[in-house]
Amino acid sequence: MKGLAGVVGVVFLSPILLAGAGMMLASSADAVNSSSFHGCLSDIDADKVAEQVTKILDGASGTDVHIDGLDLPAEQVPNAATIVATGLSLDIPEKGQIIALATAMQESRLRNLGYGDRDSLGLFQQRPSQGWGSAQQIRDPAYASEQFYQHLLTVDGWQQMTVTQAAQAVQRSGLPDAYAQWEDLATALQSAIVKTFPGSGDTGSTDADQDKGPPTSTGCTPGDSSGFGRIPEGSVPQGYSIPKDADPKARKAIAWAMQQLGTLYQWGGSCTQAHGPDPMGRCDCSSLMQQAYAHAGIHLTRTTYTQVGEGKAVPPSKLQPGDLIFSRGSAARPEHVGMYMGEGLVIEAPRTTKPVRITPIKDWEILAARRVL
Repeated sequence: MKGLAGVVGVVFLSPILLAGAGMMLASSADAVNSSSFHGCLSDIDADKVAEQVTKILDGASGTDVHIDGLDLPAEQVPNAATIVATGLSLDIPEKGQIIALATAMQESRLRNLGYGDRDSLGLFQQRPSQGWGSAQQIRDPAYASEQFYQHLLTVDGWQQMTVTQAAQAVQRSGLPDAYAQWEDLATALQSAIVKTFPGSGDTGSTDADQDKGPPTSTGCTPGDSSGFGRIPEGSVPQGYSIPKDADPKARKAIAWAMQQLGTLYQWGGSCTQAHGPDPMGRCDCSSLMQQAYAHAGIHLTRTTYTQVGEGKAVPPSKLQPGDLIFSRGSAARPEHVGMYMGEGLVIEAPRTTKPVRITPIKDWEILAARRVL
């Protein structure tokens, strides 16, 4: 059986096989050679962890990066970032994110494992045979993280439990006390990672475009009846083509965004490798807009909160292909952005578990619209 190379202070324990029905999982003590990290993790230097985490997320190889408790930081930190990002996208409180990180540390050492006890797989050692999803789904870190959080939310009173109690309520591990050893490191990782996401923790009001006047009316949007009928997620409506009279840069931005159709949403994702294996290379709503226009030679800022101040305001009745439209929240601080494509259609990265898709503009409550050309 495979094991984790390079883990310091490992002892081997006899596997404890679990019986019974339900959403039962094997802990990493079973899944990874029944090993348990026994290093000193009670005196974590949070500032040091933050420094090392930032290096990894900025692209460092991991050769010169050292984080106590993580023997393969170049692999483990991005997986931790996916867990945190998924938690943020689902509005999971900080404590829930820490519980998820501590769980994944114990179950897989934050590695996306293709093996485990019986049919356990992935970051949380979830089991297809116990209803957690297909093997392919479980090996997707974003999917696995969402599944963990969804199950955590069904645990009555989880926010009042200790990290170990909450993790065990979801995992039902043969070593229920093992999660506690990871709490301090999980806390430091969560704190370090959340600060790397654009706009996270930014709860102040935005001063974006103070001259834009009152909120934009939601009425008189163009193409309220696109005539395309139901549009399967991730597909291009039959008969649609980018309007020939669209600005050339808008055409480029729309065409690039359409190339990302069908790729799964990832909160905080950079949209630089939406078709790649790293979930953090996927798109969220604002990074899809940013990268689409970057490929047309136009720089946009990173977040919805700041993009609402880009370019100039336009009324919904005067939209042109390439215009950004904003919804949810308020006109001054919208929470979602998409790109008008003409023909009564919008391309967007909607939310967790949903792919980049095209939707009718009639489904949008437009709070603001911006022309960035």
